[in-house]
Amino acid sequence: MTDVDAFTSRLNPDMCVVTAATDAERSGCLVGFASQCSIRPVRFVVWLSKANHTYPVACAADCLAVHLLTRDQHELAALFGGRTGDSVDKFARVPWKPGHGGSAVLEDAAAWFVGTVDRRVDGGDHVGFVLAPVEWGGRAEGPLLRLDDVLDISPGHPA
Repeated sequence: MTDVDAFTSRLNPDMCVVTAATDAERSGCLVGFASQCSIRPVRFVVWLSKANHTYPVACAADCLAVHLLTRDQHELAALFGGRTGDSVDKFARVPWKPGHGGSAVLEDAAAWFVGTVDRRVDGGDHVGFVLAPVEWGGRAEGPLLRLDDVLDISPGHPA
């Protein structure tokens, strides 16, 4: 363990599902690296792994949808975090609706927003998608799903 690992291992961020859609394909993944990154104008950044099936779809999309889950939605988190879109149509297994710009919004998410991609920032093995929120909604209250709640989910994408 490095000194920075001692720092990062203490973090317990909220988890979210990020979905991307083009005319040809939909994809989505569980994300632990995400945060509001500006107040005025409001901007939010989600970091997607370059190894993830969702990454090339997100690169081709104009908008991404970001969904917060509650702790009782572990099964939904496991679908988007533990299965890969290379072999599973995740959207055939959950209720979803089209959102702004052709995005894919998960109907059961506790809260969600759709953002237009303002810019992409290469951070190494992940790319940050800086989003300008344009549409949002939600359905539930309750404690949010956090990293500690999903440690039992093995990543579905190839290493």
